[in-house]
Amino acid sequence: MAIYDNAYSRFIAWLKIILPLVALGLLSTLFLFSRGIDPSQTIPYADVDIDELVREQRITSPNYTGMTDDGTAVSFFAESARPDPDNPNLLTAVALKAKIEAPSGLQVDISSEGGSINSTQRQSVLSGNVEVETSSGYEIFTERLTAALDGSLLETARNVRAQGPLGMIEAGKMVLELEDADSDTYLLVFKGGVKLVYTP
Repeated sequence: MAIYDNAYSRFIAWLKIILPLVALGLLSTLFLFSRGIDPSQTIPYADVDIDELVREQRITSPNYTGMTDDGTAVSFFAESARPDPDNPNLLTAVALKAKIEAPSGLQVDISSEGGSINSTQRQSVLSGNVEVETSSGYEIFTERLTAALDGSLLETARNVRAQGPLGMIEAGKMVLELEDADSDTYLLVFKGGVKLVYTP
């Protein structure tokens, strides 16, 4: 056996023996105390109706983003959507939202319980507790709203209630549209038996 002339060399020699023994002990402990696999236990799966998934095609978190010629940014989002079996250009969406941001600074946020997007007609119909918020200070509530995918027109199909800088407004219809084809200014117009409760 080799004779070591200093303490450091003896220390290294002992480490060459001790460290492999410690590693061997750790490995054997892993195998001795590891749990056995019970093949009778089932693998947990998510509670999903497989037949429904196969039967119905579905898109999760779809979104559509575009920009008009005047620079208005338009975005549509949904929790989920599925194509209509009779019309592949029509999507039915759940929790549909839209956002319009015009170069003039106007911002419009729309949310609804659901709706549809028609790529052929280039429009979306939002339905069920539709809420429209504008950066100019209006909150508008209705049950159904048609929005052009290019953001050039928003139009309600039913009565609307609105809270704005002037007060409470009730009307048979609301339209948000470009002032003219060459303008980036949007006009918010209430029509059909407009009732205004003015708040000074």
